[in-house]
Amino acid sequence: MNEEINPIEMQEVKTDISNILQRVFGMMMGGLLVTSITSFIVLSNLNLLLFIADTILLWLIAELIIVFYLSARITKVGAGTGIFAFMLYAIVNGITLSPIILMYTYASVGAVFLVTAGMFGGAALYGKFTKKDLTKAGSFFMMALIGLIIAGIVDIFIMNDMFSFIVSIVGIIVFVGLTAYDVQKIRGYAEIMATQDDENITKLVVMGALSLYLDFINIFLKLLSLMGKRRD
Repeated sequence: MNEEINPIEMQEVKTDISNILQRVFGMMMGGLLVTSITSFIVLSNLNLLLFIADTILLWLIAELIIVFYLSARITKVGAGTGIFAFMLYAIVNGITLSPIILMYTYASVGAVFLVTAGMFGGAALYGKFTKKDLTKAGSFFMMALIGLIIAGIVDIFIMNDMFSFIVSIVGIIVFVGLTAYDVQKIRGYAEIMATQDDENITKLVVMGALSLYLDFINIFLKLLSLMGKRRD
């Protein structure tokens, strides 16, 4: 005979899932805030900006190391270490974004940020509330992401405006799709882990926040290349 599920317990689990999602989005937005502050500090200091431009390759390598570290070690390190690594990544990303932002007017950067927030928010809401399983779509977007990375490398060498335009359009579609998929995936993990200890839940929050942070930043960069107004 199956045990009946207590409605109060069901409500508690739903509340736990909602709290986990709130923590994920809260940490993601915290990361974006740290990135924004870091970029502002770098852009406000000419000597620091010139130093960053001269050592940009090292900063890009540092970004990759932190991402791979988080992805590979998050289940083995403490939750506090995971949070520290995520915020460190947000700082380093703010540093590497500074030379890019400098190429555009601040007004256009702000406008693109708002557009990005709207697109990201819409995709996130869809991922959270849709009843459709996005697993197959997520697999498709992940494969498209690999193609997008290859196309981006090719674009560096051929420097063709039309090719760059197509890559940016496809990139926006891919990362908007990944946003919806990632939110649904995070929600699925939250349902499984809702009753676990806070240490494991915090690790989920960190990885979820990192995934959504990367989606947001990539949408922003692709939109910036299309809509951003370059400085004279």
